[in-house]
Amino acid sequence: MFSVNFPQAARLMPAFDNTGIVTRNFVKPLSYYAETTTFKQRNDEYIRLSLQYSVEAVEAVVAKAGINKTDITDIIFISTTGLATPSMDALIINQMQLNQNINRTPVWGLGCAGGVSGMAKADMAARANPDAVVLLVAVELCSLTLIKSDYSKSNFIGSSLFSDGVVACIVKGDNHPLPKQQVQLKAAGSKLYYESLEVMGWDFREDGFKVVFSKDIPTFIHENISADIDAFLAKQGLQLSDIKNFIFHPGGKKVLDAYIDALQIAGDFLKNTREVMNDYGNMSSVTVLYVLEKFLATGFIDGYGLMLAMGPGFSSEMVLLDMKN
Repeated sequence: MFSVNFPQAARLMPAFDNTGIVTRNFVKPLSYYAETTTFKQRNDEYIRLSLQYSVEAVEAVVAKAGINKTDITDIIFISTTGLATPSMDALIINQMQLNQNINRTPVWGLGCAGGVSGMAKADMAARANPDAVVLLVAVELCSLTLIKSDYSKSNFIGSSLFSDGVVACIVKGDNHPLPKQQVQLKAAGSKLYYESLEVMGWDFREDGFKVVFSKDIPTFIHENISADIDAFLAKQGLQLSDIKNFIFHPGGKKVLDAYIDALQIAGDFLKNTREVMNDYGNMSSVTVLYVLEKFLATGFIDGYGLMLAMGPGFSSEMVLLDMKN
């Protein structure tokens, strides 16, 4: 598809082999992406498929949490890969006939950082109302943003990394009994780096969302992340050695390498992060919550967990968890 009008395509093809990604999920058959489609057609599919998969994910998490869907008091919907007004949370409430008085918070534009920020916002809602049952839904259909006539290197590299995913999770206020396997949200922090707006984002064009994706992201991690984590943990009276579970958004292989080089932590501390990237690719905001789910499913070390992701702004988001089996 690229090689027709992009002579460098053949030279850049090894980028697909060097991502560390083995499999990815897409919402449409591969043949769809070679078709000529308008932005409206792709966005209509975003709305239809986001609703379909959101409802499936919400039904699954409601059953897993052992609650009734009418118990949900708040809904936070995270996405950066399509547009809808009424927002997707309203469509989910309508489709599932959830409580009409749910507090709604649609959050758009945080990109890869959205999953961690969504957890922080769910925590705020649960702290404000100890009886709260907060539903967090993140949907990213990155493949539907592909502009096949965009022959930029950013679009080529983005095409090798990004994929589609959906996740739902429940965060409860303190008046609810704790499950046997406890994950308590303890603190959250955000940081926006000045003069870095061009590192990641969208350039909005007539034919859709053109990806902006800078090679400087690993450099940002090298220069900032260690000190930023230390500063965040210090506010909680902790240090890096207190963290037992690292729930990081993978970004890509170079991003993982940058975390490893910057933090100098012994052992394979990003094993779950890397395996989620291998199996699913970069699902933007959704990915870090897949990593958290992997920790819950395969086992974690009792103690503190650190959720971390970076996204457009350029920015970082962190959430501190207290995890007990």
